[in-house]
Amino acid sequence: MSPKRPSATPSAHPPAGQASPFDPALAQAGRVPTLVVLMGLLMVSSLPFVASLAQGRAQNVTQGVLSMCLTVFLLGMVWRGSVLAWRLTVGLAMVAGLLVFIVGMLTGTTAWQGWVVSGAGLVYLGLGTALVGTPSIRAFLDSRWAARRAARQAGGRA
Repeated sequence: MSPKRPSATPSAHPPAGQASPFDPALAQAGRVPTLVVLMGLLMVSSLPFVASLAQGRAQNVTQGVLSMCLTVFLLGMVWRGSVLAWRLTVGLAMVAGLLVFIVGMLTGTTAWQGWVVSGAGLVYLGLGTALVGTPSIRAFLDSRWAARRAARQAGGRA
């Protein structure tokens, strides 16, 4: 018989006296990584549009500009502490990453550019995972979420 280890399963909700299950000291350290991940998502999302403009193809300029503006808005909302925007960003990064990777693999059998596209899909997946799984980023976002929630509650009481 093996000795039983105490199970340390994390609860879905933090203890009553603690606002976040993450270390508050990490929150300040997570500022730069969060900004890097959000800027990376913006760059990967806008790269096809910017590349087509650089090559002189100006089709769908309105659609490209609108897409970039909406991306900037969504990522700005994540930076400001919107949980809904964070969830939407993570979901879109995962779905887009998977789809882009698969399309790249399908075209990679006939052209080398498919491997580049597959790489972009992996970048999407990596950045989306970083928003969820990096402790310093989560601590930073938790501090933003707590500040936003406190401001909303203070505004509701007045």
